[in-house]
Amino acid sequence: MAEHGGGLSAAVVRSTRALVCVVDADGRIVLANPALERFTGIPAAELRGRVFHDVYVAPEHVLLAQDAVARAIETGVAHPQEGDWLAAGGVRRRIAMQNDVLLDEGGQPCAIVCVGLDVTEEREREARLRTRAQTDLLTGLPNRSALFEALGSALDPAASAGCALLFCDLDRFKEVNDRHGHAVGDQLLVEVATRLAGLAGTGDLVARLGGDEFVVLSCDGGPWQLAGLAEAVVDRFRVPFHGPDGDLAIGVSVGTAVGRPGEAPDAVISRADRAMYGAKSRRWRSEPRDD
Repeated sequence: MAEHGGGLSAAVVRSTRALVCVVDADGRIVLANPALERFTGIPAAELRGRVFHDVYVAPEHVLLAQDAVARAIETGVAHPQEGDWLAAGGVRRRIAMQNDVLLDEGGQPCAIVCVGLDVTEEREREARLRTRAQTDLLTGLPNRSALFEALGSALDPAASAGCALLFCDLDRFKEVNDRHGHAVGDQLLVEVATRLAGLAGTGDLVARLGGDEFVVLSCDGGPWQLAGLAEAVVDRFRVPFHGPDGDLAIGVSVGTAVGRPGEAPDAVISRADRAMYGAKSRRWRSEPRDD
């Protein structure tokens, strides 16, 4: 029965699509299954004796891989990991690894067995779904969810020195939408997104908060740069937009706020929103009225 069990175990290792590899305490490969042969394009006879991280581990992960093996041999405990492996031809694949320590007859750690699963497509699919969930479908800009995530990171006192925020609300957009229809209004919003992206800095995030509200988040610029950007946005929006029946004249009201490390994202957004409404009120009061 034991013999049968051993034969069955060997058959499983040979037939599984999982990448099975056993490395000794020096990191040298002592066993590689056919799936790993196909993955690397190297026969098992040539794999045996080679240092594993010279064969398939991505260069930037080599030190981590060496440390993981050393710690596992020292402590007798190996942990699951995920990283990039190099397949035949140098193609990168994302591999999820289940690692376990093998013990010798005296009960001492002597080798590591790694069972790897190729999760490249799964991770790419997850990334696409995450991008879709954080993208405004009309303009292609990051949406409210993405903005708040980025703002939260920018306000993290452990990782950032703060940020600057530009809150933009279109003037007379509702009039355009009501007169020309939603298709024209949608096209105008797409052009608004293009103009804002063209004015923003390289490291700035331009997001659509919702409706006709847009935000520019900058982690590199200070208050003076923010004021200059606000002026540039107002000037750029004085240029009419093209419509089906001629030019469309809309404006933009802009509010700014500086976010300090440790602040809540909602507080910074609210402060910029209030500044925007102040700018809009001043514009309304200064515009000429028909008597």
